[in-house]
Amino acid sequence: MTSDEYIPALKYGWLTPLYDPLIRWTLRESTFKHQLLRQAGIGSGHHVLDLGCGTGTLTLLIKSHHPKAQVFGLDADPKVLEVARAKAERARLSVRFDHGMAFKLPFPDAFFDCVISSLLFHHLTRENKERTLREVFRVVRPGGELHVADWGKAQNKLMRMAFLLVQILDGFETTADHARGLLPQFFRAAGFEDVEESARYMTIVGTLSLHRARKPMK
Repeated sequence: MTSDEYIPALKYGWLTPLYDPLIRWTLRESTFKHQLLRQAGIGSGHHVLDLGCGTGTLTLLIKSHHPKAQVFGLDADPKVLEVARAKAERARLSVRFDHGMAFKLPFPDAFFDCVISSLLFHHLTRENKERTLREVFRVVRPGGELHVADWGKAQNKLMRMAFLLVQILDGFETTADHARGLLPQFFRAAGFEDVEESARYMTIVGTLSLHRARKPMK
């Protein structure tokens, strides 16, 4: 894999139709996504980006809870974007889905009040994690926030063993930093402050961590 290639949601494109039910059944999806949304504190008129939006579940959840926000979803996989757009049409929700790489965001500086990301970063190499966070820092306004749900350091040996399944599926190179709990360090290195792990969830495939971070006003 080159640094500019992306990994489909379940590594292989032919598994994409299984993504939504798999996440729903195995990861306490409703619980952690509603918590991610609550901690984001989205306001009326805010510009919000769902980074690595996949099939649009979180994007549409954001819009349904905050109809006056301007909500964008971005993903590198055109197949999942087709699914996301179809879901938005069925739900009659007006959101914009863009095709692009997380480390080459097609948005102007300081455009978003909030960037939210669910289960994206463990698909990225360390280099692309760093590139992506620099891009997120660029497109977030001063005082704006980043909210991330992704794999974190295991709470116990059982969770560490469970996470091996994710590593086998998605690759040890991209997931090693998550197993070591290093995401907060990457957020700080990109320039964010007030970085914290806001919640942890035990799942059948490992520990899922929620994070929040803020771009300084100056």
